[in-house]
Amino acid sequence: MRKLLPRILLLLAVAMAAAIAWRGCAVRRPVTEGKYDLRTNGIWLQHGWLGDDGWFLRNRRDRSRFRNDARIRELSLLLAGHGVRDVFPHLCPCSPDGRIAPADSLQTERFLDGFSVFRVLPWVGGVSLKHCFTDSAAWRGTFVSSVAELLARHPRLAGIHLNIEPVPDGNEAFLLLLDELRRAMPEGTIISVAAYPPPKGSRTFSNVHWQQPYYAEVARRTDQIVPMMYDTSVRSARFYRHVMRVWSRQVLDWSGTTPVLFGVPAYEDPGAGYHIAEAENLRNALSGIHAGLDAYRAPPGNYAGVAIYCEWEMDGSEWASFRRAFGKKPERVSFPPPAPED
Repeated sequence: MRKLLPRILLLLAVAMAAAIAWRGCAVRRPVTEGKYDLRTNGIWLQHGWLGDDGWFLRNRRDRSRFRNDARIRELSLLLAGHGVRDVFPHLCPCSPDGRIAPADSLQTERFLDGFSVFRVLPWVGGVSLKHCFTDSAAWRGTFVSSVAELLARHPRLAGIHLNIEPVPDGNEAFLLLLDELRRAMPEGTIISVAAYPPPKGSRTFSNVHWQQPYYAEVARRTDQIVPMMYDTSVRSARFYRHVMRVWSRQVLDWSGTTPVLFGVPAYEDPGAGYHIAEAENLRNALSGIHAGLDAYRAPPGNYAGVAIYCEWEMDGSEWASFRRAFGKKPERVSFPPPAPED
């Protein structure tokens, strides 16, 4: 018995630690009165809203679904009614030489006409070492000039949303790219970055994590941080909510005064490998973020809301879930009447 006693005590200690940790993962029921909905949310949009003819031909897609004033107005009313301000229309991937994916100029202006009350930030970038070679000065130069040309051609664009995957923690070339973009982009335009979540203890839940010093460096060079708080491989809904609670506070604290939109998942993609939809979904993400914000006396000034990934996965039930778990009552939104045709 004397030999067994230390083992029994060790097992009891492990069990008690596990129970305490599990209780620490508990997150109370979602807030439903919309107190954290600042009406400055974001959302990622499909390529067709800005894409050129070549994209439609290569992917055998119907242009009429996107190049349609009624559809643009329908989408703008839906998003504005749910507190979305920033939209990230897909314009990826860039070519290996650094040129961003081509946009259709007439369609871009048509889209901007319908989205005049939003900030439109084309989503540019691609996969590291396939489309994006940030270590190359030549690649960065082409990419930066390509972005600057797009913004000069369409001055109503608010800026860009940069998404390069992966970007390892501490990557100096990515910081250099941000500096070069800042110098080249028109004054007053926005650099938004799809960022990576912090680490969580000794475990990792996605391909890449950024530590506090790197968050500060990226935030200092940008106007908006949008951490991708999904693809975590977490299988427990309770634990995913806990991770969201911890990450939300860390990102806000680490980003200084740079505005933060929390990227939340609204998709089911079992083939992705890192995404377990039963745990990692819109409802659980928002519940965890609520718990993180509740820990403050008032949310920090750099908290701006959430960004939904992605619009093309949002159906009526997903929008209803968003309203219940996060949003204020949808507002009636009025837009300026369309300009008369010549």
